[in-house]
Amino acid sequence: MDDRANALLKALIERYIAEGQPVGSRTLSKMFELSPATIRNVMADLEDLGLIHSPHTSAGRVPTPKGYRVFVDRLLAVQRFEVLPPTQIREMLPAAEPGRAVNAAAALLSNLSQFAGVVLAPKRAQVFRQIEFIRLSDKRVLLIIVTPDGDVQNRILFVHRDYPEQELIEASNFFNQHFAGKSFSEVRQSLAEELSSLQADISRLMRAAVEAGTAVDDDDDTLVISGESKLLDISEIASDMDRLRGMFSMFEKKTDLLQLLDVSSRAQGVQIYIGGDSRLVPLEDVSVITAPYGVDGKIVGTLGVIGPSRMAYERVIPIVDITARLLSNALSHNV
Repeated sequence: MDDRANALLKALIERYIAEGQPVGSRTLSKMFELSPATIRNVMADLEDLGLIHSPHTSAGRVPTPKGYRVFVDRLLAVQRFEVLPPTQIREMLPAAEPGRAVNAAAALLSNLSQFAGVVLAPKRAQVFRQIEFIRLSDKRVLLIIVTPDGDVQNRILFVHRDYPEQELIEASNFFNQHFAGKSFSEVRQSLAEELSSLQADISRLMRAAVEAGTAVDDDDDTLVISGESKLLDISEIASDMDRLRGMFSMFEKKTDLLQLLDVSSRAQGVQIYIGGDSRLVPLEDVSVITAPYGVDGKIVGTLGVIGPSRMAYERVIPIVDITARLLSNALSHNV
């Protein structure tokens, strides 16, 4: 593609994003000092390259997923975005309340972009400060797990026999003395050696506790989504029931989103995924813009915006980038 083709493609996509209508050669000829015939020839070349196409019987052209990809990778000029005042940031993203900060970041992304905001929250603490076993009935024991930050998680263990209170206290003491400050996954690795000195019934109880605790370690990542309803205001999504069902099925099942956000957490900086161009976005005419965020320099999650491929990328990209930086600063207590 020469400079003229690049310029026409950029103008066509920007016009389509702004107005949502197919762009014809007459419209472009008013923007460039070129004849309609010349512009038609260039548009035919762009169509041959798979960058634009003509919907239905319209004389105009619209971008394809491949065209959007060329646009965001090569032709886009990202706008500056004004950062909020520090006091407002501290109020919106409270450092002392990570859960609230994550939810606020999703809402902030949605409100600023007017699309759906999504945040893959950090996994809950995988280490425990202490545990306690409490007898519930003949063959049920309550496992209480206290994490270093004071979070209390409960699991019910179904055991093979009735454990008297003294045995449960003995098991709790052993666990806390030998394994406090470790994750249940780490405990599992050294359990066989440590339990060799205990009677078999207590060993079995310990293993049940480790399996239940490991399930806490392996809990599904928390996905926070805000502003899904804003997508109902987008004509190309709301007018197509199949696309609308697919969109909300993606939000409900979350599997595709989790995979996409997991992949993007291993990338550097802002990533743009365009439906029809990226296998990670299961819907055409939908784009996802993501960025990783971290705590003290370590990446712990990903956030992003989900919207139509016909979005103002030059505006949404800095919104995602800055929100990721703000959340990182908040969670690192740097705000």
